[in-house]
Amino acid sequence: MNELLSASRQGWARHPAVVRIGRYIDLDRSDLDDLYRLIEGQTTIKKRKELIIDGDRYRKLCFVEDGFAVRYKLLRNGKRQIINVVMPGDVVGIPSSFLERAAWSVTAVTDLKFQVCSIEDFVGLCYRRPQFGLVLTWLAVQELAILSEHITNTGRRTPLERLAHFLLEMHNRLALVGRAGEASFDLPFSQEVIGDALGLSVPHLNRMLAKLRADRLLAVDGRRIVFADVSALEVLGHFQPMKLARIPVPHNFG
Repeated sequence: MNELLSASRQGWARHPAVVRIGRYIDLDRSDLDDLYRLIEGQTTIKKRKELIIDGDRYRKLCFVEDGFAVRYKLLRNGKRQIINVVMPGDVVGIPSSFLERAAWSVTAVTDLKFQVCSIEDFVGLCYRRPQFGLVLTWLAVQELAILSEHITNTGRRTPLERLAHFLLEMHNRLALVGRAGEASFDLPFSQEVIGDALGLSVPHLNRMLAKLRADRLLAVDGRRIVFADVSALEVLGHFQPMKLARIPVPHNFG
């Protein structure tokens, strides 16, 4: 195990989830080693495969290294509402692992590569190293802040404003883990997925996307989104970049 840990430590330090956590708290070598020791293995699930099924018991945390997924609710009438998207740096299992039964499903929309640990082992780490309990709180707060914007999207933003906000949010979240350019990023979602996230039909979504392009606010090259005027897009989408504060360090701890 020590040899494996030594060989993999550098790669683990560059893992998108570790990079994301490192924006809020400083983790030293022993912190990273303890977190790495929890990992039960690396898994890749194929596109369109389920990771979590609504109603099942799920007691894992998955640190996403590469790929995209969606967390959604499927109603009895077959309609789907995407609650949030999952991307590199995210931790799948918040909040499902804290419920007796998962209340949502998670499905890969591309091949999804992640490292997994049990929630029991992670809670044990929080008892030994309380800073990881704070990390979990910060990640949950960020999830809540994102979902609050999604509620505002469906409740008050117009379809065009929703789309502008969604694209800016995707860019902002990917940029946090070094997966986006200054004004561009890859978005491997079908129009059906984006429509289910925004509560729009595919034809309506197409019209809104065409409007953004016609107004020269962005360009689309395959799955590459390029912002032509970020400031104007932010005004249109009522978008404020999300900047979580760092976890405070008590004075008596330096």
